[in-house]
Amino acid sequence: MSPEKIWLKSYPSDVPHDVNANIYSSIVELFENSFTKFSNRSAVESFGKKLTYAQLDQASTYFAGFLQFQGIKKGDRVAIMMPNVMQYPIVLAGILRCGAVVVNVNPLYTPRELEHQLKDSGATAIIILENFAHVLEQVMAQVNIEHVVVTTIGASLGGKGKLIDFVIKHVKKMIPEWRLAHYTTFDVALSVGEKMGFQKPMIVPQDIAFLQYTGGTTGVSKGAILEHRHVIANVLQIEAWLIPALKKRPIDQLIFICALPLYHIFALTACGLFSIRAGGLLVLITNPKDIPGFIKTLRGLKSFHILPAVNTLYNALMNDPNFTKIDFSNLLISNGGGMAVQKSVAQRWQDLTGCPIAEGYGLSETSPVACCNLSVLTEFNSTVGLPVPSTEISIRDEDGHELPINELGEICIKGPQVMRGYWNRDDETQHVMTKDGFFKSGDIGFMDDAGFVKIVDRKKDMILISGFNVYPNEIEEVLSQLPKVLECAVIGVPDQHSGEEVKAFIVKKDANLTELEVREHCVKNLTNYKRPKYIEFVASLPKSNVGKILRKELRSH
Repeated sequence: MSPEKIWLKSYPSDVPHDVNANIYSSIVELFENSFTKFSNRSAVESFGKKLTYAQLDQASTYFAGFLQFQGIKKGDRVAIMMPNVMQYPIVLAGILRCGAVVVNVNPLYTPRELEHQLKDSGATAIIILENFAHVLEQVMAQVNIEHVVVTTIGASLGGKGKLIDFVIKHVKKMIPEWRLAHYTTFDVALSVGEKMGFQKPMIVPQDIAFLQYTGGTTGVSKGAILEHRHVIANVLQIEAWLIPALKKRPIDQLIFICALPLYHIFALTACGLFSIRAGGLLVLITNPKDIPGFIKTLRGLKSFHILPAVNTLYNALMNDPNFTKIDFSNLLISNGGGMAVQKSVAQRWQDLTGCPIAEGYGLSETSPVACCNLSVLTEFNSTVGLPVPSTEISIRDEDGHELPINELGEICIKGPQVMRGYWNRDDETQHVMTKDGFFKSGDIGFMDDAGFVKIVDRKKDMILISGFNVYPNEIEEVLSQLPKVLECAVIGVPDQHSGEEVKAFIVKKDANLTELEVREHCVKNLTNYKRPKYIEFVASLPKSNVGKILRKELRSH
């Protein structure tokens, strides 16, 4: 063992130091192996309705056939704009089976954000939940989308689904009016695919599987290129990491609670893809903000074993009066990621459930898991754990030199799960990759004597709200579009519920500018969590001698 890989001495004896991602040629092969091996098992559950592995296999083949009939071929980009609904895994597997590239889109995006992502990725098709079709309608003239599939929350849920859809549309009135000139419904797409058949393309490990959009370590949203081999490696790394916990308590079928959105890389890999690899049951939570509904689902399950969440979700669950009525006796692992887990939340969670939160760390650029706490840890430790198998962590200074143990620097990551680069952004890729193949995360931290990594701060001015990256540059650009704004600066301020919130400092050009005008402008141009919670009008902003606005001074102010 080379001296720089000190973390390996902290590995449990049954966790391998490396994984072999070559056991599959593609994510499709991983899927097809599980579809055959676990054909009679339930694969997905939503609103109490289950889909077996055999049914998921069949439906995704039909969907792949439909896409091919529409002219979608290997390498084409196909967008998914849906929350956690039954159709998501069907569509995901269907797109990948065609050899096409999945472009995950946050369903809460505004027209401006959606337009950027569809243009940047070059997506030619989109599968969208009806609730968000009005947003797509507003950008159709500006983007190159040729094929639209519209679905509803209840589309794959049988008779119960029809009732759910009726309530959503006519009682709760959750579907804004929309008009699209040409679209196909999900049911029709499946029946077309069934008639037309499917021709299996050849997919190799280096083919692109996902363009996973992220602000990365700088402003504008860009697509991290994740090849099939990158994601397979991360699924196998997660699996290897869980060996000690699963040996301690063997389980016939792992049940995953998927409350984090599958369009977010953490849920996609650690829940969705790993569940399929393990022959697990993926219980989809469509709206995790509906805490009473979420708790009702958990109470209705005989048992569940893996629950990944962000700090804010753990906190919200515990604050519901019915939380203590849930049976946590079979909970094996509570994974924390996406944002820092607060010690007080972790302690309370362990006291109430008996299961400590194992915090991990990763980014869209690393598929995402780079570090994780041990699956058999006994208490929360405020670190993000050890580098997972086949992964190296190097803490470096501004000049790229490796720093000694316990010294603060930028966390740099190397491993088979690290992206190829950013889509059509070679300059950005060069900026974040070192000559010796490490990805510069933009996060500041250190490694202790036992190899555990602790994150201290972020190098850039990124704001982290409930696990979502928010970039001041983007918000400042939107605010500066208001004619009455002279200058503005945005920072993150601490918030006990979401970790951080956005605060905007604005210098008026027109003295008549009101807070209401600013808020209305933000509602039109920014998705909810990016909108400033606090707005302060100031006479001037602190600047450096070259005129750069000093956000650091605003933060200390």
